[in-house]
Amino acid sequence: MQHRIVVIGAGYTGATAAGRLAKRLHSDDVAITLVNAEPDFVERVRLHQLAVGQSLKPRPFSEMFAGTGVALKLGRVTGVDADRRTVRVVAVDGAAEAEGLGREGLGYEEPAYEELEYDTLVYALGSGWNDHGVPGTAEHAYEIASRPGALRLRERLAGLGAGQPVVVVGGGLTGVEAATEIAEARPDLDVALAVRGGLGDWLSTKGRGHLRKVVDKLGITVHEDTAVAAVEADHVTTSDGAVVPAAVTVWTAGFAVHPIAQATTLKVNGTGQIVVDRSMRSVSHPEVYAIGDAAMVMGPGDKPLRMSCASGVPTAWQAADAIAARLTGVKVPTTPVRYFNQCISLGRKEGLIQYVTADDRAVSAALTGRLAAVYKELICKGAAWGVANPTVGTLARRRRVVAEPVREGNGSGVKAAA
Repeated sequence: MQHRIVVIGAGYTGATAAGRLAKRLHSDDVAITLVNAEPDFVERVRLHQLAVGQSLKPRPFSEMFAGTGVALKLGRVTGVDADRRTVRVVAVDGAAEAEGLGREGLGYEEPAYEELEYDTLVYALGSGWNDHGVPGTAEHAYEIASRPGALRLRERLAGLGAGQPVVVVGGGLTGVEAATEIAEARPDLDVALAVRGGLGDWLSTKGRGHLRKVVDKLGITVHEDTAVAAVEADHVTTSDGAVVPAAVTVWTAGFAVHPIAQATTLKVNGTGQIVVDRSMRSVSHPEVYAIGDAAMVMGPGDKPLRMSCASGVPTAWQAADAIAARLTGVKVPTTPVRYFNQCISLGRKEGLIQYVTADDRAVSAALTGRLAAVYKELICKGAAWGVANPTVGTLARRRRVVAEPVREGNGSGVKAAA
């Protein structure tokens, strides 16, 4: 029998893992199913560009995985039974899901679900925006952690007249990129950025200086040391009672993991991330691997990896290589994940590449200006290219597998040929 591998979620990590597994294992021995609610790959790191009206290159999975043996199942995962080894999937209309409608939005009743059985599960459902329970955020704020969210924001921004205020809440990478992208694309708007600490306080002196220069040039008002306590339709209220006008509030204050894992018997941490070992294998259910934002992964300095594409893709490589090794009876490789830089776009003409230590602390060196913008664009293109070419980063060749007992009790019945 074929060993059934189900990958849920086809963002950077899930799509990378599925493709890499297909390149490492023979289709006669394994059946790889990739479950996703949309039929094409979403470049999440470009959603701030989508929000201001820019067109993104379509990347349909049917083309990306053509001839690989990866079977795409279009559906929304609504549950995982880690003890029965099943995934519950509800069929969706891909076009509707991409527009943020779902079947309910089209007037359909919710269809019956189907259960997919697996021998190995790769959990890559990722994360979404985190409103932190701030009153009014869910009702009035816009998010760019998903394509439907970015499209809704695009429509709203397009309807704004000159001089109307836009407030971006959150001073991390997403907030900085969103504020600068909006201000560059719509110089007629009054764009403000609300940050809890200082602007770019995690950057080096050079990095902070350049960020401040670009923000000032774009006319962005920065509210530093400002916590937003409530969001209304036309303003936000800060924790000290100040009212900041906002025809549009863009909420970028962190991410929250998909809630499904927390509803299972998988061991998770306090935020719902699945606890894994160095090979991305669940410490409670060895047939489950978690990658990307969904996984609690310890990095250099015994610090948890931050939620990001930079963290997620290496975990996908690690999980795929570990699964292939265990199924083929060879030594499981473990490669430490470390950081090199933080790549920040500041509109289309400016950028900031902040070099960091292995555990993600800023060093003095930073690349700025137009060259940094070009560098960031290459990084974005490279990330998308890597999804479609998932053997990047591995020295191992694809192995043909044959039916022999494996060294670990995983029930796969496959082993690498000599």
